[in-house]
Amino acid sequence: MAKRQKTENGNCKKTFAMADPYQWPYNGDLRTSNTALIIIDMQTDFCGKGGYVDMMGYNLSQTARAIEPIKALLALARELGYFVIHTREGHRPDLSDLPANKAWRSKQVGAGIGDKGPKGRILVRGEEGWEIIPELAPKEGEPIIDKPGKGSFYATDLEMILQQQGIRNLILTGITTDVCVHTTMREANDRGYECVILDDCTGATDMNNHDAALKMVKMQGGVFGAVSDSVKIAGALKEAASS
Repeated sequence: MAKRQKTENGNCKKTFAMADPYQWPYNGDLRTSNTALIIIDMQTDFCGKGGYVDMMGYNLSQTARAIEPIKALLALARELGYFVIHTREGHRPDLSDLPANKAWRSKQVGAGIGDKGPKGRILVRGEEGWEIIPELAPKEGEPIIDKPGKGSFYATDLEMILQQQGIRNLILTGITTDVCVHTTMREANDRGYECVILDDCTGATDMNNHDAALKMVKMQGGVFGAVSDSVKIAGALKEAASS
C-alpha cells in the first residue's frame, strides 16, 4: 500500500501512498512534521439522528459510512504523531454571519438554519447538533476550526495554523464529499498544499455526488490532488513515521 524510494546508498528517502491518478504525495516528501489529517464537519447535524441532514430527509448511512474508517485512521495518526485538525460548520447564535440566501435555501428543504430541531437550533454554534460526534471527539491540543461556510479556509485561521506547523500535505476526510470536503480541497490546492481525499473516509447525501466529486479530483492528471483510501494511506503513514 506504500512505496519507498531509496537513495543510491540504500537510505530511505521518499515515501508514497498508492493513489489515483498518481502516487501521493507527488514528491514523496511524507513526514510526521509536514503532514496533517483534517476531519471535516463530522457533526451530529451532518451524520446523526435529529440533525440537519436527517431533518432534510436524507439517508444518514451515506454520511455515517465515514465514521469507522476515520476513527481507525485518527487513532493511527495520533499514535504516530501526525497533526490532526477538526472542523465544524455553524453560525453565531444571533445568525449575524448567516447570509440571507443560505438561510432562505435551508428553509426550502424544511430545515431552516437557526430553527429549533431535535438537537437544538440547526447549525448554530453551541447546540447539541453542532458538536462533533463522540466517536471522533477532538483531543486536547487538536485544533478545531469553526467555520461559517463550506470551505475550511474562508473566515478562519486554518491557513495560519498550517503555516505555523510547517504543514504541506493534507489528508482530507469527513462530510460531505461534494460540498465541504471538496470546497476545502479546492481552497487548499489553490494555496499550494498537496492534497489527498479518502474515498472510504468521506460521504455525501447522494452517492452519485460522492462518486462525481472524486472523479473531478482525478481529472487532468489530478487537478486538485489525488484520491486514495484509509488502508493505503495508513500504510504510507506508518512507513514515513518509521524512517
